[in-house]
Amino acid sequence: MAAKPRLGFWQIWNMCFGFLGIQFGFALQNANVSRIFQTLGANVDDIPLLWIAAPMTGLLVQPVIGYLSDRTWSGLGRRRPYFLGGAILASLALFAFPNVGALWVAAGMLWILDASINVSMEPFRAFVGDQLPQEQRAAGYSMQSFFIGVGSVVASLLPWLLEHSGVANTAPSGHIPDTVRYSFYIGGVVLLGAIAWTVFRSREYSPAELASFDDHAPEASSIHDNGTSPRKWSRLATAALVVGLAGFWSVGHFALDKQLYVLAGGVAAYGALLLLSGHTANTGMLANIMRDLHQMPSAMRQLAVVQFFSWFALFAMWIYTTPAVTSVHYGSSDPTSVAYNEGANWVGVLFAAYNAFAALAAIVIPRMVRAIGLRRSHLLNSLLGGLGLLSVFLIRDPKLLLLSMIGVGFAWASILSLPYALLSDSVPAEKMGIYMGIFNFFIVIPQLVAVSLLGLLVKHLFGNQPIYALVIGAICMAVAGLLTLRVPEPRTA
Repeated sequence: MAAKPRLGFWQIWNMCFGFLGIQFGFALQNANVSRIFQTLGANVDDIPLLWIAAPMTGLLVQPVIGYLSDRTWSGLGRRRPYFLGGAILASLALFAFPNVGALWVAAGMLWILDASINVSMEPFRAFVGDQLPQEQRAAGYSMQSFFIGVGSVVASLLPWLLEHSGVANTAPSGHIPDTVRYSFYIGGVVLLGAIAWTVFRSREYSPAELASFDDHAPEASSIHDNGTSPRKWSRLATAALVVGLAGFWSVGHFALDKQLYVLAGGVAAYGALLLLSGHTANTGMLANIMRDLHQMPSAMRQLAVVQFFSWFALFAMWIYTTPAVTSVHYGSSDPTSVAYNEGANWVGVLFAAYNAFAALAAIVIPRMVRAIGLRRSHLLNSLLGGLGLLSVFLIRDPKLLLLSMIGVGFAWASILSLPYALLSDSVPAEKMGIYMGIFNFFIVIPQLVAVSLLGLLVKHLFGNQPIYALVIGAICMAVAGLLTLRVPEPRTA
């Protein structure tokens, strides 16, 4: 079998350029959606539940798109039709989002926007695995991290830049400021343009070509059959369904925090899907996804725990930085006040800063990997991220928070690249899309847990002080780094 050809710098550049647009959309969402929710009347402790769209759409969309893209071959190729279709839908959603006038409409629009971006994003991870040999994958994922950083810097800065260009940064109660509206319009254009560049400037290997390369299949020992017999599936499904329904009943009966419905519902839904998949044809999509979930490579099992703690920390940062910084560093929780909106714009600057540092880190990380390996590099970067989040709690001068973003940026660049490089060598080429989609379960599950628990913790343990959510995130980031040491280095890393 032939070795997969190495690609040149500009070929990797073109195939990763679309991520600039994807992250442009995500950065506008991450930096501004909590602000939009508060502007439309949301309470601080309701914000995590309103954010449920982000993890839920990833959980539903990514494995389905991964499964379908593994089985697609068209005039545009295997992954590129999904890049383009998702980009068109996401651009339309970005134009519509800032014109909503009610909180429930904004929550629904977040579902649409996040689902559309996920349609484009999921195949990009598999695209790198398809196109690059193992020894270039860390560089490919780091190039994606570079474009993620660049796109996020500009997108996060847009409201602040527009304010300093004379665009109105405040609006009457219940109305979204022009700085935010115009930022979303610009984002729609950039997202579609960047993804179109990758679609029309890249090529793909056909399924037959992929099958001819020597990395087509992973080492046999890396794939495990773990409980996929019908009897075991039935027992596991029944147990999950009973536990989930019991939890759902308990929340209502004992008047527990309503956000716990998300956690109970998730467990029940897993049981229901597992039970349903046992009664579908062996070739059905649901049965295949559930089977692959239970036969995932051992490296993915170990990385799943790393991802859980990493993304719990990130989600805490995304949904609580705006209320934390505006209340602690700017002294206002009133979305109509000048102080609140100045603080919200500064959060955009901070998010731009950590993404700028991530773009720089993406250049450094491949050298770091060559020096100390994938695992130790991810450990170091995760510890830097934990220190960065903790320092937001300790620092009181908002300008000095830029220093906090250095550590966050290194962690972000590492999270977006090194776990995928650690994983890709153990994934069969013909299932790269579905396994990358399943891997993203361990990105969205911690976000669902965060939706269920963070509001509860902040409200009842920390007196509705959102700054403590960032402390929880700091601890989780450090734990994620330490757990990376359990994951083996790829055979050709």
